[in-house]
Amino acid sequence: MATRLLVFSALFACSTLGMAQDYQLGELLISNPWSRELPVELPGGSAYFTVSNLGNQSDRLIAVSSSRAQQAKLHTQAATDVLMSMQHVAVMDIPAQAQVTLQPGGNHVMLSGTDQPLKAGEQFPLMLEFERAGKVEVLVNVQPAEAQDGHAHSH
Repeated sequence: MATRLLVFSALFACSTLGMAQDYQLGELLISNPWSRELPVELPGGSAYFTVSNLGNQSDRLIAVSSSRAQQAKLHTQAATDVLMSMQHVAVMDIPAQAQVTLQPGGNHVMLSGTDQPLKAGEQFPLMLEFERAGKVEVLVNVQPAEAQDGHAHSH
């Protein structure tokens, strides 16, 4: 019985290695960096994550980059009367004692000119630069196209 429990625990630990990871940078906590697999003919993608500012001073996300893309930019998606439009934003405010989530249909990192299509199950590096906290590299988990919230679901 103890051997089975030990084997199960080891398998569970191995299966969670490619899942969401948190990154601490000073008072900032970056959680669940993820992206969605896209068709081969689309040379780009988006990255999403949550930034929690645990400190008493605001910060700003001022730059993003990735070795997997020719260009990475901060974008926001906004609805007009009849259209959804994406717009480049120079910075994203991270208020003190607050959480900012980059997600589909809202703020996100737009990747252009990826070196290869993003495929489910792989990871790629994304460098985040904050005005106060500095730089941190996170690994972005690529989820299947049907994943809506950064968590692959299986039944």
